[in-house]
Amino acid sequence: MELRQFEYFVAVADEGGFGRAAVRLHVVQASVSQQVARLERELGLRLFDRTTRRVGLTAAGERLLPEARAALAAAARVGHVAAEMVSGGEGILRLGTTRAFAERVYPALDVLAERVPRLRVRLVQEARERRIGALRRGELDAALVRGGGPLPGLEVLAVWDDPLIVALPATHPLAALPRLEPTDLAGLPLRLAPREHNPAFHDLVTGLLRASGTDVPAGPPFTTLQETLTAIATDADCSASGVASWTVFDLVGDLPSARRIAFRPLLGARSPVSLAMRPGPLSPAIGHLLDALGATRARAR
Repeated sequence: MELRQFEYFVAVADEGGFGRAAVRLHVVQASVSQQVARLERELGLRLFDRTTRRVGLTAAGERLLPEARAALAAAARVGHVAAEMVSGGEGILRLGTTRAFAERVYPALDVLAERVPRLRVRLVQEARERRIGALRRGELDAALVRGGGPLPGLEVLAVWDDPLIVALPATHPLAALPRLEPTDLAGLPLRLAPREHNPAFHDLVTGLLRASGTDVPAGPPFTTLQETLTAIATDADCSASGVASWTVFDLVGDLPSARRIAFRPLLGARSPVSLAMRPGPLSPAIGHLLDALGATRARAR
């Protein structure tokens, strides 16, 4: 059975004759008769009583008419939804992200919901390498990643960048400066997570220091930001050791709450965030997402 057969069946029922149905459908009457007869053969039912004076529905035709209308409506709906998906106005966008981006992502999703209400975004929170792997396997449509460098087999578009903030003891002489340059931190032990925990950020920080010719010794390991800030303040207050250290982080939202810690911007340093996707033309849905991220970036400024 074909949708065209249902369309001809409904037209004959509505118009009360094959000739008028042919006019409505812009085809010859013989085509309408042939398609209806073919539908009757495939169903094994007679849909119309045909006389020289009138064409009327049989009991079987009356029963099947609503079903034929429903089939045509469903097909039209499929076409409409498909067209909306092609335009990016409807569907599901699977986006890889992390909680660290929440203050950027959720406002963008609010903007997206206002602009394209039938486009749903399914957030998948995973570690960076898992996000990239899922994107390569086709399990994600796009993924937000820290860093702006190339990713083999993927396309990368910069979407925003965050300032780098130095955290050091409030009692340290450098805390008197309103902002810091990498060279100011020479000789002061740096608490930085191992590269395998966050390759993009580790490379960003060490690259900045290397480019400025700044040599800093490795400090105690970085754990979580809050624990590291507490350790920095505690070490500086400990008269037995008196060892000062510092750390650096990308500021996405507000500064964390920490006592006896000074926060200073690191001059000339930004931490980029990019949207990674598979190669090929930019899909309309991802285009809508980029527009929403751009709108929230403009508001943040």
